[in-house]
Amino acid sequence: MDGNGRPQASDGQARRKPPVAPGLHIVATPIGNLGDITLRALDVLAAADLIACEDTRVFAKLAGHHGIAVPTVAYSDATQDANEPRILRALGQGKRVALVSDAGMPLISDPGYRLVRAALAAGHAVSAVPGPSAVPMALALSGLPTDRFFFGGFLPAKPTERRRAIAEAATVPATLIFFEAPHRLTASLADMAELLGDRPAAVARELTKLFEEVRRAPLGELAAHYAAQAEVKGEIAVVIGPPGEAAAPAAEALDEALRQALAGASVKDAAAEVAARFGLRRRDVYARALELKRAPQEGETS
Repeated sequence: MDGNGRPQASDGQARRKPPVAPGLHIVATPIGNLGDITLRALDVLAAADLIACEDTRVFAKLAGHHGIAVPTVAYSDATQDANEPRILRALGQGKRVALVSDAGMPLISDPGYRLVRAALAAGHAVSAVPGPSAVPMALALSGLPTDRFFFGGFLPAKPTERRRAIAEAATVPATLIFFEAPHRLTASLADMAELLGDRPAAVARELTKLFEEVRRAPLGELAAHYAAQAEVKGEIAVVIGPPGEAAAPAAEALDEALRQALAGASVKDAAAEVAARFGLRRRDVYARALELKRAPQEGETS
């Protein structure tokens, strides 16, 4: 091992570093464990003329650990207006610019999309160095179907908007993945259990870190578990099984859910809400909702 903790080749077998071309290089960095960075990522970062960081202070820890001494510039939602012109000027001068986020692959629920678009529009080369990402890691660890998945990013903070986002994803025929903040996890899980039904799910927390946790259970059970916790910490991904993974509701349970929904909504809206909740076809639920709406109420004569 060399002084930076990297494997050292034997005499006569020194690893040749490939040249790093001018342009914008999107570089994935560890999501927790500093040892997860790739050799190629280290080569690109060391050869860069400028590194655009979501937070220069966060990147400084990684740079110090691996002996990277390259000028940096902040590039976040708050600083992109001020610093994007400098980055584009560097690219225009034929410089090698690396883009990193605080953790994982840039642009995935992190800044960078606007810069990539601007670089491409200006005719600059753009490449990516693959590496760690919480999305595929959480999916792989969940024990849920991996052949198709939908990543919804961070759920909205406002309850109404969050419920709308969950309902919109309810009929997607794939495993769902969302990021969530610790202080909103309990409320989000409760909304998921209500709107999606008791689908199998997993909460992946602090992946690759010392207190990594993956808890697998139906949504209702997960909601109850985290509601009983005094405090939840860390970076969190919630993975939810696709429609049909939960047991189909009994006819009585479906009718009761429709009656409750019809009390305060139109037939169309009630059917959409209940279909999303149980992972059923909206057309079938709508037909049943019409039957219930037209049926005589208790105490009435036909």
